[in-house]
Amino acid sequence: MQYNRLGKSGLVVSEICLGTMNFGSSCDEQESFRILDHAYENGIDFFDNAELYPVPPKAEWANRTEEIVGKWMKTKPRHTFYMATKIAGPGHGWFKPPVRNGKTVFDRHSIRTALEGSLKRLQTDYVDLYQTHWPDPIGCYEEIMLAMDELVQEGKIRIFGSSNETEWGVMKAQATAEKLGTRRYETVQNNFSINNRRFEDALGDICRKEDISCLPYSPLGGGVLTGKYNGGALPDGARFSAYMKSGGERQKMMAGRFLNPGTIETTEALIPVAQEAGMSVTVLALTWSKQHDFVPSTITGVNSIEQLDELLLAQDKVLDQDTLDAIDAITNRIKYPMG
Repeated sequence: MQYNRLGKSGLVVSEICLGTMNFGSSCDEQESFRILDHAYENGIDFFDNAELYPVPPKAEWANRTEEIVGKWMKTKPRHTFYMATKIAGPGHGWFKPPVRNGKTVFDRHSIRTALEGSLKRLQTDYVDLYQTHWPDPIGCYEEIMLAMDELVQEGKIRIFGSSNETEWGVMKAQATAEKLGTRRYETVQNNFSINNRRFEDALGDICRKEDISCLPYSPLGGGVLTGKYNGGALPDGARFSAYMKSGGERQKMMAGRFLNPGTIETTEALIPVAQEAGMSVTVLALTWSKQHDFVPSTITGVNSIEQLDELLLAQDKVLDQDTLDAIDAITNRIKYPMG
């Protein structure tokens, strides 16, 4: 396992980060513990969480993932791993977050209240990385920077970052931190995969020039890049199968973004490329993600030990130029299949 620095901070984390969003929904507590232990024993020391988890978001499930992970954390020396979590932001009318009765805003009170709740559930007195789960473009970045900086000074968080942030938002946050003299976002956790390369258009260059780390989520395109949906299949137990068959309007829209003719065509075209490289398309996709110079660690979630074992095959792997060129040829032909 390789280990890399987050932003300009002193935190050096494993190149694979275990996402926990399935713990408490598709994974019960016992299976979650088994996966966490297996990851830890195989060199993964970076774990990503959120107050909103597990998925799909439900009021009766909210906070459950942090509670499960918190119990597991007590079985390990706290200084041997890094824990990240997130605060839910405003729903902007399209979504009512199932925490704090949907009254989720990014002000000093809410940031502090949300963090205290996460610390209690995680059974720890600090988190290593605290993130805004999605942006509030009409909100006050000054308040976010000041509130986060206070929490760093108090030792309750070590560094902070954003998720699902835009190019404008990342630079607005950086400019605000410079203006106020506070600490800054060290990371941005966005959707980034072979099926969704938009991060490279501008945010990748911003990350390079500003020394901000991208933490890709869904590097397997929400599971599409494993090939399990090829040929129009909707396998039992798969997240987007459930969303397509019985999900609400928002879930079906989300599934359609990840799972559509373009993403399936891309995935099917990648299979011979992966075979030529001597790996599965799953390992190819994860290796491609973590190989970018602005990516210190790639976040991936699993539902079983077997899935984790396949992902662990990507550690230390590097794709050669011929393989990268073959991937580029496919994505140049099928542009932006996720929209």
